Amino acid sequence: MNIIEKPSPVFVTRMAFFMSIMAISIDAILPALNQISSGLNIHSAQESQLIISIVFMGMAVGILLYGPLSDAWGRKKPLTLGISIFVVGTLISYFSASFSVMLIGRFLQGFGASACRVISIAMIRDKYRGPSMGKVMSLIMMVFILVPAIAPTLGQFILSFGDWHYIFLSFLVLAVAALFILCFFQSETLETEARRSFSIENLKTGIVETLRNPISRNYTIISGLVFGAFVGYISMAQPLLQNTYQLGDKFSYYFGSLALFLGVSSFLNSKLLEFYSMSRLVKEALKYIFIFSVIFLIILFVSHGEASLIAVLIYLGSSFLCIGILFGNLNALAMEPLGHIAGLANSVISSIQTLIGFIIGGTIASLFEGSVYPLVFGFFVMSLISLVFLRHSEKKYFLNT
Repeated sequence: MNIIEKPSPVFVTRMAFFMSIMAISIDAILPALNQISSGLNIHSAQESQLIISIVFMGMAVGILLYGPLSDAWGRKKPLTLGISIFVVGTLISYFSASFSVMLIGRFLQGFGASACRVISIAMIRDKYRGPSMGKVMSLIMMVFILVPAIAPTLGQFILSFGDWHYIFLSFLVLAVAALFILCFFQSETLETEARRSFSIENLKTGIVETLRNPISRNYTIISGLVFGAFVGYISMAQPLLQNTYQLGDKFSYYFGSLALFLGVSSFLNSKLLEFYSMSRLVKEALKYIFIFSVIFLIILFVSHGEASLIAVLIYLGSSFLCIGILFGNLNALAMEPLGHIAGLANSVISSIQTLIGFIIGGTIASLFEGSVYPLVFGFFVMSLISLVFLRHSEKKYFLNT
């Protein structure tokens, strides 16, 4: 049985709040996509989905910057910078009168919010490691996932009082609250003597060390595949549930209910880590996603691509129970060997994850034509490749599974 340090509830909640800025900026917009498309003269579902996916592109770019800065300046200053950039992007989106300006604002939102993701994980690594970090990440993911669970409902509620501009005002309020908490309540977690100067040589050395570490590299690729399938779901959720299955305003409730499966599994993962290794839980979760996807693909084949709403919800809920286990463990496993360069390493790891996720998720979303088939096939391919890759890694690098 693993001995795990008990995490601080206040610290867990605070880190989850910082990370949730990114999630809410994506998910609260979903109920308003049709309204935004109409207001900005967007005429295709593919273009409207760019309002979601462009955030991930901004994240992929920003992630490369904030990690090295946090290793050099400490964690608080670059996190303050990132949230401030998020505020600028929010204001641009609020005042946008064209699709192109909206995309600029959303890109800057992703660029700024990426600091919350990178630096929050680095701050966690400053305080915890091994199974303790895995437990903290699971608890943070549990709290963090409650945000996308309620964000569409919040967005729908805001729309009952005004148009889509009011949703961006809510983002502004949350960002200002985060800056207040960061400045007055969160202490610096990186000691001065542990900081590394911001130089090209240090960047090069850290990047090479991260990419050459087989454990970190392998789990980073697998986490990118998992994230890609999930990005595909986020991008497809609104047109699939709201349009194909004609849920209308009920979409936000179904979306939130599915997100709760992620939260439940993250909580269970924090308990399972007391008895099983992170790598074993990763392998088992991938196996079950693969099995669920094969079964559902057979159902879709027999029914000529048609599936009832109940069947789709059962499949997604079952898969999300596994994905919730994967998120926290894969990040902790990838970061485990690189605590001495946590900021830079997390930048490299998160950037690769996000880039893979953006490519795979965008590909899945681009194949959407009203059916759930591209999403199920994406989950199937992701789990299969991840299992093959994990098996190869076990043999070559003797990973502890």
